[in-house]
Formats: sequence, structure tokens, C-alpha cells
Amino acid sequence: MSTSGKVLLEPAWILHHYPYRDSSLLLEVFSREHGRLGLVARGARASKSRWRGLLQGFRPLLLSWSQRGELGTLIAAENRTGMTVPGTRHLMSAWYLNELLLRLLTRHDPHPQLFSAYEQALKDMDAAEQPTLRIFEKRLLQELGYGLLLDHEAESGRPVTADALYEYRLESGPVACDMRRDKGLFLRGSSLLALHAGRLTDMVACQEAKHLMRAVLSLYLGARPLRTREVLRQMAISRGGDKPPDLPSSIN
Repeated sequence: MSTSGKVLLEPAWILHHYPYRDSSLLLEVFSREHGRLGLVARGARASKSRWRGLLQGFRPLLLSWSQRGELGTLIAAENRTGMTVPGTRHLMSAWYLNELLLRLLTRHDPHPQLFSAYEQALKDMDAAEQPTLRIFEKRLLQELGYGLLLDHEAESGRPVTADALYEYRLESGPVACDMRRDKGLFLRGSSLLALHAGRLTDMVACQEAKHLMRAVLSLYLGARPLRTREVLRQMAISRGGDKPPDLPSSIN
């Protein structure tokens, strides 16, 4: 809801926050009707702040703010009930979703359908982490105008068949092939169709979808690595291995 330069009681999530000046916070927010935006929460770090402990990631909120220029000013914040948030075991994957939004969304560009997809992903994370991440990545690319061709061949236009093998050519789509080679991105037709339908129910489909989505996202993320992947890599090194079993593999 918005009125005369103010937005009132807007469903939103905090993607990240940073210390700002003496006692304030700079919030990176993802809102339903206004997209990603920056808000200054004045005095939020003060010991007697009314917002102390409230302005956190993965807490469903209703935010009110005034908007003048690039940064808005937070006016009010309250909890929003009725939302499920991911458990502690899946927080690194949830932060990965936040980092994708921060890196790929421009400010003040509304994406209400993506907002719903983000909330659904947080809700589904505990039950099926890897399928949830892949489906969200696909929805994110669609919203940005980079939707993937998954159910038809790129060159011939023929429907993808479940029992065939395909080489996926980035920025083009799948092309039928006879065998896997040393170089290239290869998926079974059944994996492409499962990702297209949003029903990744077997491990091979999940793994092939993961390799595809990582390759596609790299086109738009650029050379700078994702912070969540770097954190996982450092954790693995500190524990003396490449992929310790207790670290999430869904974002590696």
C-alpha cells in the first residue's frame, strides 16, 4: 500500500543489512510490490531501538517507509504471521537465494511473482532442498527474461523426449546427440522435462539440473564468485576436505 510518497504495511523480507553511520542500519529489502530496495533504519542499532532484534533475514515482515531518491527511510516494521521459514540446517542455502536476488535484481523493479516464488522456496526448503533451489533458479531466470528452453530442441523445434540425450547449448537450448563427450553440458531428456515441469524427483535429474543452472547463472553473475560458495569452500578447507558430508552440496 502506498500513499503520497509513503509505502505502508508492505510484505517484505530483509536480504541483507549493514551498519550505517553511528547507530543505524542500511537494509537491502525484497518487497512484494516494489521489488528490491534500500532502506535506512535510523537508530536501529541503538540499545533501546524499537526494532532491535526484529530486522533480520528470513523473518516475514510488514514494512512501512518513505521514499525520496534512491534510499528510503524505514518508518515502521512488524512481524507478519502465517509464514514458514527454513530451519537452521538450510540457512546457507537460504542465504544463497538472497545473494542471487541481490546480485541479479535491479532496485525498484517489481517482481510480485518472484516474491511469491521466494516465499514458496523458503517454505519448501526443509522438505526438498536441492529441487527447491533448482526450481527457484529457473523462476528467477524467467522473471529476468532469460527463461530456459527445456521442452523443445533448439534447432529442430522437435519436442524433447525423455529417453534421449541432449547437449545443452547456453543461450540457445538442447540439441539431441548420440553420446556424451569430454566437453559440453549433457542432460537426459527426462531431466530437462522434469525441470520444465518443476518436478525434480530423482537424484540424477537434480544433479543434471544443478550443473545446467550453475552454467547458465554464471553467464549473468559474471566473474565475481558468489559469497555463499566462497564461505562453503573455506569451511571445507578448514575441515580438511573438499566437500565434508555435513556441508550443503546443493549450491556447490
